[in-house]
Amino acid sequence: MGMRRLSSTRRTVFNPRRRPARNTMPPRASPRSSTLRRSMRRHVAGLAIVLAAWTPAQAAVPEAPPPAQDSAAPALPPPVPAPAPAAPQPLDCSRPLSLGLHEHGLLYTSQTGEGIDKDIADEMARRSGCHITLTVLPRARIWQLIESGALDFTLSGIANEQRERFAAFAWYVSNKYYLLVRRDAEALSVAEFRRKRGLRLGLIRSFRYGPRANEFVDAIEGEERIRYAGSLEPLYTILLDDGIQAMIIEPFDFPVIAGAQLKAQTAILEFGDPPVLHGLVMSRRSLTPLQQQAWREVILGMRADGTMRRIFEKYFPADLARQMTQF
Repeated sequence: MGMRRLSSTRRTVFNPRRRPARNTMPPRASPRSSTLRRSMRRHVAGLAIVLAAWTPAQAAVPEAPPPAQDSAAPALPPPVPAPAPAAPQPLDCSRPLSLGLHEHGLLYTSQTGEGIDKDIADEMARRSGCHITLTVLPRARIWQLIESGALDFTLSGIANEQRERFAAFAWYVSNKYYLLVRRDAEALSVAEFRRKRGLRLGLIRSFRYGPRANEFVDAIEGEERIRYAGSLEPLYTILLDDGIQAMIIEPFDFPVIAGAQLKAQTAILEFGDPPVLHGLVMSRRSLTPLQQQAWREVILGMRADGTMRRIFEKYFPADLARQMTQF
């Protein structure tokens, strides 16, 4: 059975406990989409990059000396009991809420109507009982709508100083960024690519990365060596046509670069940044601080009971999914 493409029209995800479910996104995967996902998962397994584990050293704590004996000292008052933890904030489902998706590898694809972000949005609706309208938009437009308050949520977003002024975050995954470079560019490191002024970089407009990757992007942009696109798909084509010589990728893009043509013509370079936190993005203009905390608790609950890890295991090898979701 053919899949319906999800357009930019607004569709509503209903909680099955409140009313009968209505198909607001393209139908679930047919055998073709399931086969595609299994094939993607096999490709990812071959490219999975193990994130480095970090364990802080524990300093030795000297043993406290025994208290001085003083029979004349007054008796201490009884200890004050710790305050009870605050009750979870109730979610406000009095109006439909809006969430922006964008096409990006394993995060979401309209080819199947599936992806990590779609699964997370469905689970948010199921747990909260709220109606969440999903809309597919360019990533740059999503950030504009979050800032204005016309959009309540997006997913898999990262923070920076500018975004934190208009958005709040609830983290659920951490991953690295890499430079995908043409082999014939003869750049064996990020620094070498930066020195070769004839090489051009392809980017999605409004995307930001880790500290070193951002520094690299800003330097290349200052030299007018960047070509922008609204999504990754056109950048892959331009890269193969040698219109650009590199682009920035993350693990969500591994199935595409595992294809024979890209794999033969490209190599992956490290920026040296630590993994970057990604999560639910909430508009400060449309959601009160209490509601932001209530949705943060929804995401924390999905992490605590293993739901978030299981979502990622649908698309990544189990070891990589666990490392990405446990930080």
